[in-house]
This record gives sequence, structure tokens and C-alpha cells, in this order.
Amino acid sequence: MSRMIIAPLTQTKPETDAGSPLISVVVPVHNEAPNIPPLIAAISVALAGVEHEIIYVDDGSSDNSPAVLAEIAAKLPTLVRVRHKFSCGQSGAVITGVKAARGKYIATLDGDGQNDPADIPAMLEAAVAAEASGASPVLIAGHRVSRQDTEAKRWGSKIANAVRGWLLQDGTPDTGCGLKLFRRQAFLELPHFDHIHRFLPALFIRAGGKVISVPVRHHARAHGASHYGTWDRLKVGIVDLIGVAWLQRRWKVPQIDPNL
Repeated sequence: MSRMIIAPLTQTKPETDAGSPLISVVVPVHNEAPNIPPLIAAISVALAGVEHEIIYVDDGSSDNSPAVLAEIAAKLPTLVRVRHKFSCGQSGAVITGVKAARGKYIATLDGDGQNDPADIPAMLEAAVAAEASGASPVLIAGHRVSRQDTEAKRWGSKIANAVRGWLLQDGTPDTGCGLKLFRRQAFLELPHFDHIHRFLPALFIRAGGKVISVPVRHHARAHGASHYGTWDRLKVGIVDLIGVAWLQRRWKVPQIDPNL
């Protein structure tokens, strides 16, 4: 039976529970009703051979997204529904989804259907391989090598990525890609704030971790328009950059002395 959770969540779960899935796919949505069924179907196909759950966080939608999710959840036991009473933004929805998750690993992707869930298995393999080599924590970041967006949006992202990369030195070409994969516990240990999803590479590096960018597919939006506006992001972008730069400089990664 699917789970329905009413946000906010005040408690988090341990990294592993008996019978918990290997991976939880967290999808934040705001007024994306037509894009919900095909994306859930694509996630289910992509992870058919992996123990998984799909967590949709409805960020205060005013369309029929809740009804669409309820109808699918009645037939799909891997679907978990979480609903915000009012919109908190994409980062708030991601944080809520990670807290609700039971999987050891988290994959995030945008709810507009432009990210391809078929890329998740390879990203999971990359994370496991990096951890086996001793890296911790690990963030696998999608890099949209062939973006299906307007020219203005692509150029805006190039400029933003260049400025962010110069200031934060996170070595990541495309932090705006919604497709990312990481351990749930590693994410929960990061500082949380609005727009955190755009600064995960810098925050993982700040925690002493490693970021690996992998090429991923990108599709044109089939229905609707973006509900997390470009101009809204630009207005707060400089403040966010300054804040994350401050966080970087106010922390030293503890090194445990093994010779005790």
C-alpha cells in the first residue's frame, strides 16, 4: 500500500531500515499534473530491477496534481505522496522528500519530465564505485550536454554556472540540472536553506566529499511551463552565492586521528 504523508516532517529516519529500498526517487512538483503519469511510468521502468520507492512532493499545487497522484498511488505501491499546504519552493520540497524517504540513496529529478530517469541506474553505479574507492560523501551530478531549452535559458545557465564556478570553485559544469544522486544521510548532514539544490556540489565539497559530473539526457517539456521562475532565481542568486561562499570559509573538515 502506498504512503501518504502530510508535511511538515519533524523527524528523520536512520539510513537503513529493515525492508527499506535501496534508492528513493524524490520529485518536487508544483502544478505539473499532465507530466506526472508519464514520469512515474518512466521511473518505474528505469528502476524495474532495483528496490526503490518514488516520492512525489506536491509543493502546494493549485491544479489537479493531488488527484492525479492519489489515483496512481491507489495502483502503485512504490509511490509515496507528500503535500505542502502552501508552496515552499523547490529546495523545500526536495528537503521534505529526502526526510520522508527510506532509501539509502536518493535520486532527485525535476517534475517537468525533462530529466530522464533512465540515467539513474548508471548514476547509482558511479556512486557505488566512487565509494568503493574511498570517496565520501559522494555526489553524482547530472550534466545536460544537449539541453532542450530556449536559447535565452541556456545562455542564462552558462553565465550563472561560470560565475558560481569562479566564486565557489565547485568544478561542476551544470549545478542547475535537477538530476542528482547521493546518500540520504549525507544530504541530511548538510546545512539546509532555500535554493540549496543549486549549491549541492559546493556543499558536498565543503563536507570533504567528492563530486562527479556525468552526462545525462534532457528532453523538451511536453506540457505546461516552469513554475520556479528564472527571474526569481536571478534575484536571489547573488545573495545565495555570498552565503554559500561564507559557509565554505567558516568550516574545516575534521580529520580523525586513528593513532589513539
